[in-house]
Amino acid sequence: MPADFTLSCPVPIQDYPQVTLAHGGGGRLTQQLIDRLFGAAFRNPLLDQKHDGAVMETDGRRLAFTTDSYVVHPLFFPGGDIGSLAVNGTVNDLAMCGARARWLSCGFIIEEGLAMETLWKVVRSMRQAADAAGAQIVTGDTKVVDKGRGDGLYVNTAGVGVVESARPIAPAQVVPGDVVLLSGDVGRHGMAIMSVREGLQFESPIQSDCAPLVEPVMDLLQAGLEIHCLRDLTRGGLASALNEIAAVAAVQVDIDEAAVPVEEPVRGACEILGFDPLYVANEGRFAAFVPAREAERALQILRGHSQCQAAATIGVVKKADAGLVTLKSRIGASRILDLLSGEQLPRIC
Repeated sequence: MPADFTLSCPVPIQDYPQVTLAHGGGGRLTQQLIDRLFGAAFRNPLLDQKHDGAVMETDGRRLAFTTDSYVVHPLFFPGGDIGSLAVNGTVNDLAMCGARARWLSCGFIIEEGLAMETLWKVVRSMRQAADAAGAQIVTGDTKVVDKGRGDGLYVNTAGVGVVESARPIAPAQVVPGDVVLLSGDVGRHGMAIMSVREGLQFESPIQSDCAPLVEPVMDLLQAGLEIHCLRDLTRGGLASALNEIAAVAAVQVDIDEAAVPVEEPVRGACEILGFDPLYVANEGRFAAFVPAREAERALQILRGHSQCQAAATIGVVKKADAGLVTLKSRIGASRILDLLSGEQLPRIC
């Protein structure tokens, strides 16, 4: 560390009396914490892009790098488990940078007493997910914590991928006139987990949308489409992702609620539990910002993939002085779609 380096805490603790109570992520408090504390401490041009990963150039090659931690409970849920979730989450973050995942790391925080059979199922699931994405798990770490301090198992994954896009893909590339595309229905991952936790049973069981997104993204890029930004809709859901992008690009994003696909079991579960599906986490869905002239062609490509058959145009980007997201409701009224103060659903990814 340079001798002249000094750093004082940029966030007085009295400014964030609730921050230790906020689970998950995606809410306003978490975003302010990231921007005003971590962002202030670690600021650099790569981090300031506020993307799903950092895109770097070395020896003439562009690489993307990302990391994430997974603390989902229960460990196994309809449509996936913490292992497939961890691999797909990292693979998808790299895909949002226009990169194909090549190398992954995995770190396991294991609670004392976890059954070896449970751990083996998770490890096997991770291997299968990595193989499906064309990536290799090449390094890792294991720690064991005292019983009662680890909730069974936590997993951290990091990944490096090779960028396939010749154009930069990042929130700052979004401009007025862009169209917002959604790759499929929203809310299934969060509601799949909550239905298990709450013991809810529906005529049509809710399955998580957990899946790798690399192939749909690569097909968009290989078609030569002009893609300005991609963002997977994980913690905080569609609404939080749009707010983050609008803030970086300093634009207004207007979306039509009627155009956002939500499966009826998911809508019903949200109504029962008091959640808004626009803020519910997904693990196999993304938003794409493209010029209006590219929208129909992009939709055709997306709908050629099984997980993107419900892809739809949901909104447009307009000029604004600062980032703003508005929603046209089903009854025609318009309102601001803001970041939540906290997180609707704790511990779902």
